[in-house]
Amino acid sequence: MSRRAFTLIELLVVIAIIAILAAILFPVFSRAKAAALKTTCTSNLRQLGTVWMLYLSDHDDRMPDRRDLKLTSEGGFRPWTGWPPSDPRAGWLVELIAPYQAKSILTCPSTEALWKTEPRVAQNGTTIWMWRFDQVTDPVALDNFWGKTPDQAVGDLQTAANPFIGIPTGQADTELAVDPYFPATNPTIPASLRGKAVHFGGRNRLFLDGHVKFLRDPRTN
Repeated sequence: MSRRAFTLIELLVVIAIIAILAAILFPVFSRAKAAALKTTCTSNLRQLGTVWMLYLSDHDDRMPDRRDLKLTSEGGFRPWTGWPPSDPRAGWLVELIAPYQAKSILTCPSTEALWKTEPRVAQNGTTIWMWRFDQVTDPVALDNFWGKTPDQAVGDLQTAANPFIGIPTGQADTELAVDPYFPATNPTIPASLRGKAVHFGGRNRLFLDGHVKFLRDPRTN
């Protein structure tokens, strides 16, 4: 009686085909997962924008001045000697928005796997960066928002006329919060971080008027 079965060559061919398909599909699945994480990050930033508006409403349309929290948050102020030249981390937000029960929105899920132990990224369990709350000088610098109204903040940025920041025309093009990123064009950044961002090719940005937009940045990989 004859028995039908796969030959060794046929088995090897099937395994080779499966391996090729896996090699083709893995990047697709990886990018699909990254896109889903970016969407979650966008949603978190949009919710942060809503919480920010609630805070302004509860405090006479004036932004917080919690430089004390900036100095005493986990790790202290700027616990590194290289880039960034200031401390954009927003760990101080954890206490600030505690009344709104919104701590879970202060992180991007893409950062957990990438820079979980990098002190320049995370603080107090949050991975949000806020460049306009990155200094603790007194008086408050023109390019910082501590204690200002949104309109005053925009006016001060226009007065500062910093070409790196840009001159905003209103709240809709004034950045409030952003994902962590390390420009590839800056030679002072460690090679292990240079060009890295939490999303492919750019970063999500929350603007002062509450809308969120993805900015493509050629300085990131």
